[in-house]
Amino acid sequence: MSDFDTLANQYIELWNETDPDERARRVRSLWSEDGEYIDPLAAARGRDAIAATICAVQDQFPGMRFALRGSVDAHHDQARFTWELGPAGEPAVIVGSDVAVRDADGRLALVLGFVDQVAAA
Repeated sequence: MSDFDTLANQYIELWNETDPDERARRVRSLWSEDGEYIDPLAAARGRDAIAATICAVQDQFPGMRFALRGSVDAHHDQARFTWELGPAGEPAVIVGSDVAVRDADGRLALVLGFVDQVAAA
């Protein structure tokens, strides 16, 4: 992976992948073997746990899609970016930001997720 823009876009596409086999393939491609994902509601270590976390989020928010919001800010082997989640073509119901760290092979080693806004019910 040559840059964080590409990596961030592939990462967001992964969160939208609903096919379990394709999702597992993408996790293997994007994440280091012992990669970690941590947010306020989940902590996952390893590719299988990360794939299961993504599946759980999709189950919790059926029919909603993730999208990048704004640009990716990166230096060295770390980046931060903002994302949104909501029904396609409608305003986002959740906005958050992630900080991602790459390993020496350019794969995700650590992603720290934050929830920045939740729409009122």
